[in-house]
Parts: sequence; C-alpha cells; structure tokens
Amino acid sequence: MSVGLVIVSHSSQLAAGVVELAAQMARDVVLVPAGGTDDGGIGTSLDKVMSALGEADGGDGVVVLTDLGSAVMTAESALEFMGNPGNVVLADAPLVEGAVAAAVAAQSGGALAVVRKAAETALNLHGAAAGATGGAAASMEGGEPGGAVAGVAAAGGREAMGGGPGPGTADGGPGPGTADGGAVGARSAAGSAPGPGAAPDGAVTAVLTLINPLGLHARPAAALAGALGAMDVDIAINGADAQSVFLLMALGAGKGTKLNVTATGPDAQHAVDLVRSEVENGFGEL
Repeated sequence: MSVGLVIVSHSSQLAAGVVELAAQMARDVVLVPAGGTDDGGIGTSLDKVMSALGEADGGDGVVVLTDLGSAVMTAESALEFMGNPGNVVLADAPLVEGAVAAAVAAQSGGALAVVRKAAETALNLHGAAAGATGGAAASMEGGEPGGAVAGVAAAGGREAMGGGPGPGTADGGPGPGTADGGAVGARSAAGSAPGPGAAPDGAVTAVLTLINPLGLHARPAAALAGALGAMDVDIAINGADAQSVFLLMALGAGKGTKLNVTATGPDAQHAVDLVRSEVENGFGEL
C-alpha cells in the first residue's frame, strides 16, 4: 500500500484531469478526485470530499490537495466531521505540481510526512528550476517555454528537445544538459577541468548519454525521482537534484545529451547504478 491522494477542486473536470495526469507518474497510488458540487456544478461538496477521503485511505494515510480557498475550507470541514484523524493531512501546495510531486513520492513508498513535504516543496523546486534557466526552461516535449509544468502537461505527446541552444542562454550557446555534452557543475566526459560544482571527494560519478528518442521527459524523470527518493543519497544530474521530477524535466535533456551524475551517501553506488541501468536501457522506450 501507499499514501493516497485526494484532489479537491471547484471543477469536477479539473479534479479528474489532475488525477489523470498524476496517475501517469504513479500507477500504483490511489488518487481520488473530489471536484464540483453534488449536482455537477462549479463549487465544492462536503459529501464528495468525505467519500473521497474514505476511498483514498488504504492504511498509510491521505494527503489532500486543493485549488482555491473555499476548497480548503470544505476539506477542513470534512476533517472536522471525521474527528480530525491524524493520518489525513492538508498540503499547502500548488494543485498540479503538488499532486505530481506527491504522487511520485507516494509511488516510491514515502511516508505521509514525506509525501506531504514533496507536494509543499514542488513549487519552490519549480521556481528554482525556472530561475536557473532564465525563467524559460524548455519543456521535455518539444522545447516549448513554460518549464516543468509544460513538461508535465505535455507528457507522452511531442518529441523532446534534442540539442542545439540550451534553455535560457543569452547567446544561443549550449545551456545545462544540451546534446553537445555541456553540463553545469559536473566533470565532462573528456575529463576536463571541473566546474564550480565539481564532484566532492568520495563521490560516485558517471557520465551517461541518453539514447531513448524522447530523452528525459516526464515519465522517465518521474521514474528516476521516485526510485532515487526512496534511497539514502544526495544525487545530482547535470547539477539538478535528481530526486525532484520537476528539476530533472527542467534540464531539457533530449536524445544524445550527456548526463553527469554525482552521488554521495550510503546508497550512492546503488543510486548511480540505477541511473546507469535506466539510461542504458532507454527507460524501456527503445
């Protein structure tokens, strides 16, 4: 079992859409929409929320995400009616990014507090990624501006960006994770001088090349972040936290991109081996 998620929205279609999207990253997690009023209108329903909470609770707890202020009030009222159970928590998080990040954390076996934290830090991580790329990080499917959110929304659709100018560069030169092997804070494959974020002593490192057609798009990023999130490791890929699905997608790493992997901690070797295996197997997409 895993932590379940309830998506509370004023729109039944919005709630169902968020569930559909997050489920692509976490097929084993119970995600339940609670959107709209009882008669199908725009609004929230106490009965729908209470029913969804019961459906989502498999024993490991439930994280609730909401869209607007009154949805929070409805969710809080539902918890009060249920006696404020300790295994149900509200996440102060963006609805879409938070749901995806929480679903990935739950899929990897994260405990209730871990899943809630993943949801609540999703927006901060996305903001950091956008800042690192000039606020216009290319999405994983098609090189369109919009950062991680666009990458998630386009999952499974258009081709990944494969090389050429990196995201957010002023002169059109390669940015982080471009196909010519440019990378931030990692040693190059040829062993040139390390950058500002050179691997610390004792780190486990690897230089890998993406071979799958779509590169590090939403689903592979979610698979990596979920698996690595369950390990006791600090691991970065091209300078990005590899335990964050949004930062991995914000790299814009298409086919042919070289990935500089650096890991420290008790599970460092296992983590690097996992990344190597997934990359060399094309994330099962070949």
